[in-house]
Amino acid sequence: MSSNEPNVESTQADIDESNVSSGKPKFRICCIGAGYVGGPTCAIIASKCPNVQVTVVDVSAERISAWNSDALPIFEPGLDEIVRKIRNRNLFFSTDTEKAIQEADLIFISVNTPTKSFGFGTGRAADLRFVEEAARQIAHISTSNKIVVEKSTVPVKACESIKTILKTNKQRGVSYQVLSNPEFLAEGSAIHDLLAPDRVLIGGDETIEGSLAIKKLSWIYEHWVPKEKILTTNTWSSELSKLVANAFLAQRISSINTISAICESTGASVSEVAKAVGLDSRIGPKFLNASIGFGGSCFQKDVYNLIYLAESLKLEPVAQYWLQVIKINDWQRERFAQMIVQNLFGSVSGKKIAIYGFAFKKDTADTRESSSIYVCRYLIAEGASLHIYDPKVTSDRIHLDLSEQTGLSERELRNHVKIANEPYEAAKDSHAIVICTEWDEFTKLDYELIYSTMQKPSFLFDGRLILDHDHLVSMGFNVFCVGKKPPKNQFLNQSPL
Repeated sequence: MSSNEPNVESTQADIDESNVSSGKPKFRICCIGAGYVGGPTCAIIASKCPNVQVTVVDVSAERISAWNSDALPIFEPGLDEIVRKIRNRNLFFSTDTEKAIQEADLIFISVNTPTKSFGFGTGRAADLRFVEEAARQIAHISTSNKIVVEKSTVPVKACESIKTILKTNKQRGVSYQVLSNPEFLAEGSAIHDLLAPDRVLIGGDETIEGSLAIKKLSWIYEHWVPKEKILTTNTWSSELSKLVANAFLAQRISSINTISAICESTGASVSEVAKAVGLDSRIGPKFLNASIGFGGSCFQKDVYNLIYLAESLKLEPVAQYWLQVIKINDWQRERFAQMIVQNLFGSVSGKKIAIYGFAFKKDTADTRESSSIYVCRYLIAEGASLHIYDPKVTSDRIHLDLSEQTGLSERELRNHVKIANEPYEAAKDSHAIVICTEWDEFTKLDYELIYSTMQKPSFLFDGRLILDHDHLVSMGFNVFCVGKKPPKNQFLNQSPL
């Protein structure tokens, strides 16, 4: 490991021989925020840097208790195994924020930065109150020099705000260096993304002190990430790169979804078009899967941050360009819901509809901005009776999300929504199955058995293009999906099973 460390002058790594010989940690990291970013990131750092002590703190005692239990508060493939191996060895989860900040050499700020729901910038700007609270807390507690690392997804110039708060509230003799180190994690593959990142981006001041701080953080990542994959920039470039990366990915999804609408009207297949386009080396195949739209905590929020930045800079054509990415995403969700209603003879009132999947993507329990929520909202408004199955999302989470979206009380919502424990139960006596999340298990179900238990005619709406549609039609299903014109005369295929 020592071969990866920069020289003492450049890092000063706060490592002394007495610490090594006494078994004390070489370097201490505190992470404020035990969420989807802070938890997995610190688990990997601790696992790859055994002589670095990592403490993750959060104001939620319930969340910290979950991190210290056998039921982690988030689901990520591979995360549970890693945490079990190193928890209470050099990875700790605590509510004692003051102690962790005081002892830390480096502090990650990994708190929530939702889109503002009030005041100036409503629906566009990021709400940075938790970032500000974290910065003020650091300034109030710290009595020694710290490197403060902005890890949350934030708008451009957030580092400047953090610097101002620290500088104007610092205790005598304390100095800070503030770095930007945005995460580029995809939920469902976060552990892989952390272990084998495309790049690690670190932005800091273009000063001697800023360069030294960057080298210290680089030293952490160099324990497992090749140096050539660690990119250093100024803070503006780092902050903007994160927003632009997510905006470009969201743009690709909205772009292929516009083509899906053309395909449904012309007879072209969006999957075939996407494959042909993706084979162009200048374009590539990733994020060209047509669907019912993107979700998750970052894409929409970051596009809106970019829109707000452009509006603030009086770049209205830029703002309008990126706004279309959001509008197409909203339109795709509504269009899919309309497809369901129209093909169920113009009405879903009182009809049982099985919803397969509620998370915004497979291999995660995260439902933030999930397209499934919006599709369900439209169907509830039409009077449908939804029976929802998701292998990871809890019933409480489903009811809370739908209650927020529909404005219905939990009691009112239960008249429209039931949670199924398994997919066959959800589909029994239903008029239609709606695929909203691309969970692998949905491709392995016995659809002949499912068909035999459904109302006739039986419908299946594939919003993720994961099933063999021709095979389903041969069973008797009427199949509709995004990006593909439905086969003719499907209603003549109703085979009595």
